[in-house]
Amino acid sequence: MTRRPAEIVVDVLLLAVAAVWGASFLSAKALTDEVGVAPAVALRFVVAAVALGAICLARRERMPRGRGLAVAALLGCSQAAVIGLETAGVHLTSATNAGVLISLALVFTPVLESLAARSWLPRSYFVAAVAAVVGVALLVSGGGLRAPTIGDALVIAAAVVRAVHVTASARLTRGRSDSSLAVVFVQLVVCAATSSAVAGADLPSAVGRLTASGWAHVLFLGLMCSVFAFVVQLWAVRRTSATRASILMGTEPVWALAVGVAIGGEAVGLPGLAGAALVIAASYAGQAIERRHRRALAEREPRAMDGPVLVAPPSP
Repeated sequence: MTRRPAEIVVDVLLLAVAAVWGASFLSAKALTDEVGVAPAVALRFVVAAVALGAICLARRERMPRGRGLAVAALLGCSQAAVIGLETAGVHLTSATNAGVLISLALVFTPVLESLAARSWLPRSYFVAAVAAVVGVALLVSGGGLRAPTIGDALVIAAAVVRAVHVTASARLTRGRSDSSLAVVFVQLVVCAATSSAVAGADLPSAVGRLTASGWAHVLFLGLMCSVFAFVVQLWAVRRTSATRASILMGTEPVWALAVGVAIGGEAVGLPGLAGAALVIAASYAGQAIERRHRRALAEREPRAMDGPVLVAPPSP
């Protein structure tokens, strides 16, 4: 069946978000090489918070209060931890490895959600999880058996924290009517504040020595990877199915691999390519198994569908 132009636009925009997120790893690596990890994280969050704040002001979004504000602030702390670990990891490994390894969050999240819901996943899911682990081993092997580098380990840790963040977001915001834009703005403000505090005196000096290329990376990470990606995702997922959005935005690691090799000039041998393909395939398979499991539960208990819909990882 021929897809309508409006549907094609939605697909293209969701693919654009995935491509932007995939390219973010190479951009973050270049920025950290110039100014260091903590200033790089702080700068991207400050830019993102200012930009989204302007949008919220123009739209007169109502800020969350009370428990809603506390939840948004808590999620901001977990998001800051995700990006902090991810950025430190990509600084110490390749952008290609980081972009693929972070997709393990799609494997970890359903496990955490099933634990929280006390509803265990089918065995086939854990077959996919084991396949993902084998893929990781191949990806980080560098052509021979070896342990992951510190950078690889940090990105895997970021994937675990991201899974916790997604699960907590779904449970803590369930049933609340707070504006999504306003909640994310609060999260970005918290991220900007915490990362700026960690950067400390290094932040002003980093700003002073930023080159034009460095500023381009800051703006790309802050505006495109955070604000643009979130706004487009929020708009697009209301105009397509969660499954289709998940498939399109789940191409992020594919874009990370393509950008890392084609633009970054990173070398990925045959074992690495096989590992990347296995991780990506296992993540997709795991998502499909989790969705079928959730639908089966929903037939018996409607509230089983209240868990997080894995449309995409939280915006970097």
